Amino acid sequence: MPRTPTSMPAPVRWLVAIAAVLSAFLAMDSLRLFSETPLMDFVITVQNHYYYALLALLLPLAFLIYPAHARATHYWYDAVLGAGAFAVCGFFFVNAETMLDYGWEFAAPTYAVWMSYLLWALALEAVRRCGGLTLFVLVLVFSLYPIVAERLPGPISGMTSSVAETASYHVMSIESILGLPFRAFAQLVIGFLIFGIALQHTGGGRFFINLAFAMFGHVRGGSAKVAIVSSGLMGSMSGSVITNVLTTGQMTIPAMKRDGMSSEYAGGVEACASTGGVLLPPIMGSTAFVMATFLNVPYTTVALAAAIPALLYFFGLFVQVDAYAARTGLQGTPREQLPSLAATMREGWFYIASFAVLIFLLVYLQREAVAPFYATGLLLALNQLSRNRWDVRAAGAFLVAAGKLLVELLAIMAGVGLIVGALSLTGLSGTLVNDLLYLAGDSVLLLLLMGALTSFVLGIGMTVTAAYIFLAIILAPALIQGGLDPMSVHLFILYWGMLSFITPPVALGAFAAASIAGASSLTTGFKAMRLGSVIYFIPFFFVLDPALTMAGSFWDTLSATVTVGVGVLLIAGSLQDYLPGLGFLDRSGAAGKAGRLLAGVGGGLVALPGLDLIGFDVGDMALLVAGGAMALLGVVLARRPAEPVPA
Repeated sequence: MPRTPTSMPAPVRWLVAIAAVLSAFLAMDSLRLFSETPLMDFVITVQNHYYYALLALLLPLAFLIYPAHARATHYWYDAVLGAGAFAVCGFFFVNAETMLDYGWEFAAPTYAVWMSYLLWALALEAVRRCGGLTLFVLVLVFSLYPIVAERLPGPISGMTSSVAETASYHVMSIESILGLPFRAFAQLVIGFLIFGIALQHTGGGRFFINLAFAMFGHVRGGSAKVAIVSSGLMGSMSGSVITNVLTTGQMTIPAMKRDGMSSEYAGGVEACASTGGVLLPPIMGSTAFVMATFLNVPYTTVALAAAIPALLYFFGLFVQVDAYAARTGLQGTPREQLPSLAATMREGWFYIASFAVLIFLLVYLQREAVAPFYATGLLLALNQLSRNRWDVRAAGAFLVAAGKLLVELLAIMAGVGLIVGALSLTGLSGTLVNDLLYLAGDSVLLLLLMGALTSFVLGIGMTVTAAYIFLAIILAPALIQGGLDPMSVHLFILYWGMLSFITPPVALGAFAAASIAGASSLTTGFKAMRLGSVIYFIPFFFVLDPALTMAGSFWDTLSATVTVGVGVLLIAGSLQDYLPGLGFLDRSGAAGKAGRLLAGVGGGLVALPGLDLIGFDVGDMALLVAGGAMALLGVVLARRPAEPVPA
């Protein structure tokens, strides 16, 4: 796990706030320069200057914000490391154009090599402090790999480089520290991170909760449905499951408990909703922007592709919560105790206006790089006209929070870049892709299962973005060469990397929710796993049928969405012993258990597209008919017998 930041002395808080402001202005100015510079050589030079300037601003703060070890506070060597990071990044900033002109990444002078050693070591220490021990060990091993590549066994052997060549490539090429993850952060992610922080600090979380209560609080299981809507929306903004649980969960979990839900169930609902929020457009956290860079498509393409799978997941959550409320007799909150929808909109209309501007710039004008800056500017300006206007202290807290988030993500992106650079320098990525294809043979399903397991395991010990980047290099090409759609493959990896947040024994999102609910962590994790069970199936549905990611015609997409929706409804109903419109599926005895199992399996077959299983081609219609018949039989067996009519 990443280390918790210590309480920062006032000078450090000032530095973090100033760094946040300068990073934002630097990003905005760089975007303007990139769009207006006509000569490609000059563009690359300006970009490298920008990247090293960003490193110089943010990397030193990793040593001042995050402690060296769990019980540390602040020591003199943190300041020394910070000053050293600023100096060495400044050196590369000054020499950025010279490096390109003379190809220093392959033939650097001795003094530049020594500076590369220093920045390499500082980047590793920043990863250890910001990203946690697991990510640090992985980055360390991979960054050293080019030095010993030829001496390793065949499947993992590669081209060897000297220590000096490896250091130079890591620091001065655009394939390692300044590689694709870092470039995605510098060019796209900064603005959206700042917008998400601004939304939280202006009271956006409370607005979304009040809006959800006004719309859904009166229906059965209303507080849980409120948690799904509000946490889903805020999770999309923050991009962090844990942050979202610890913010919106403070309000949604007590509300669910007041309505009669158990502590474990309330925590499970919040964990599932916050996890789904990171998969929900329009923002989806930083990983979606990295994905857009990998696929070389506009971010809006990724957001549109992710929309239907995310909505199907939330539909599954809604169905399960509704079934739970029907089964346990939970009623909604009386309307007179709920916020007024009109009053809520009057007080928070400017959040909707900011969203509208963001979506207009993203979708209609295709200005994804500058859209969040305009939306943030509008949000802050309108907030100052509301009753929630900031004073100097609140503005400072916003800048410090933004700066801390930028520092953490920059360190992680630079560290993951070292992995990318090592794979590029040795040629290992192509070798591993061929080995995976060889192991899977002709079975796409086996390759998907291998990918799902690998994504899940990496998601346990790494941030979602870091796990996604690693697998996008190693696993995605093998799946794509196996005949699968590239966008669906990358979303598949992202989904399975998210599952560790609700799956015991790790289940970090569920454990965070349990701490608020005062519940057993492990029990809450299993509740979340059951509630979010649809998310285990949805990635297989859309990776095998790209129409769900809008890769087909309108009618293909509509047909696939309706079919999967019916399948999700049946799966959720079998898990909660209730189907809307058909009633309870809680008959006791062997017949009832078999019926619920048949209904769930039938729902999975209905949603599953045609596939080739062990050389036998199973078509869409055959699966639909077989699944529908199985589900119908299951419902008949599991449905509660009609109550006898009294005489």
